[in-house]
Amino acid sequence: MAQQQETQIEETESIISSIFFIKIMSKRRTWVFLFISVYAILLSISWNFLKSVLSWYESTISADSSNPTISISSSGWPALYASVLLGVGFGLLSMVAALAVVLPATLVTWITILVLLTFAGKPRRDLVLEGKKLTLDITGFVIKILIKEGNVVAALCAVLAYFVLVISRNKQLQNGLDDH
Repeated sequence: MAQQQETQIEETESIISSIFFIKIMSKRRTWVFLFISVYAILLSISWNFLKSVLSWYESTISADSSNPTISISSSGWPALYASVLLGVGFGLLSMVAALAVVLPATLVTWITILVLLTFAGKPRRDLVLEGKKLTLDITGFVIKILIKEGNVVAALCAVLAYFVLVISRNKQLQNGLDDH
């Protein structure tokens, strides 16, 4: 008897918590807060990543300039490594940021198509099959677009970072020669 009451209480609490969760998630404020939070976290991660890569680059350059016999920095390899790291990092971050925007739009598209198929008079069994096919098609399409956009951002960031790092290093070297 006591166990049955405990089970009933747990079920009631579970129902209440799920209703509360649904009410919270149905508010536009909640989604705006989640959206802003995700982008704030991505901005923080990207800023810390940028600082750490640039710190590594500066330490590599300063270590090479202190040892004149081995001059890797003049060849530009550290700039190339740093620019590739920045390109890959920002390409991945752009894909995650785009995913945060794409998911709700994809979900709305999927629901709209299923509702239209329902109104078209499709039987429930056919609707389930069409829904599975639709899910695979939409997911594949979204992944292809995300990868393509991520690669474009990665390439642009890598090229831009390389030129910025090389130009800034050349200016530092010219200023160092002008001082002597």
